[in-house]
Amino acid sequence: MVAFIRREVEKSGRSGVVLGMSGGVDSSVVAHLSVRALGPSRVHAILMPFRTSSEESLRHAKLEIAKLGIQHRTIEITEVAEALFRLIPGMDRKRMGNAMARLRMAILFDQSEEHHALVIGTSNRTEILLGYGTIHGDAAWGLGPIGGLYKTEVRHLARALGVDREIVEKAPTADLWVGQTDEGELGVSYEIADRVLYLMVDRGMAPEQVVALGYEAGAVERVAGLVAASEFKRRMPPVAVIER
Repeated sequence: MVAFIRREVEKSGRSGVVLGMSGGVDSSVVAHLSVRALGPSRVHAILMPFRTSSEESLRHAKLEIAKLGIQHRTIEITEVAEALFRLIPGMDRKRMGNAMARLRMAILFDQSEEHHALVIGTSNRTEILLGYGTIHGDAAWGLGPIGGLYKTEVRHLARALGVDREIVEKAPTADLWVGQTDEGELGVSYEIADRVLYLMVDRGMAPEQVVALGYEAGAVERVAGLVAASEFKRRMPPVAVIER
């Protein structure tokens, strides 16, 4: 993964990477890998809190930033996000969360131009397969170094890299609203989701075969349903072919 980051940045002709630091385990791991690949001076961390963002998340992000010695900038999104919410009244929490994810990615791509850098993604394999990401939001990036690792693997890697224990062990959250957690939205724990995904995707088992191994049928159905429903997020948008 370190070699991948270094190679992709060199191929692009860009000077480094820009990443959104959320205070979670995924962005912390990507920051550590980026520093190993490029050195701290070529890694630019952007913190983008909303007014309801967790103070703990901000503290954790700054903890890893200080540990790594990377450049960072805080850009508050509250004023811009709430202006949008006023323009389009009646948004539910999901729509508001998607809007904030896209706003944050717009900021990252702007900052990538300022620093002549690539936007480096923080999505893991579990999130990609389950569709737990926003198109043109957190699912948009220039390179994705941990996209081949399941969430539980990211946690193991985080421990090996020296990410703070509090970050590794806390409940994962996109921090889109107070009390929001990834597993609460997904309806299944990452530990179970990863095992089921491995058996279905990497081993090619059908859902009924996974259930026969002792996994709870409801959890398997939930994971299989999320994978199927999010297929459109994992492919380039289809373009109509016009014969000439």
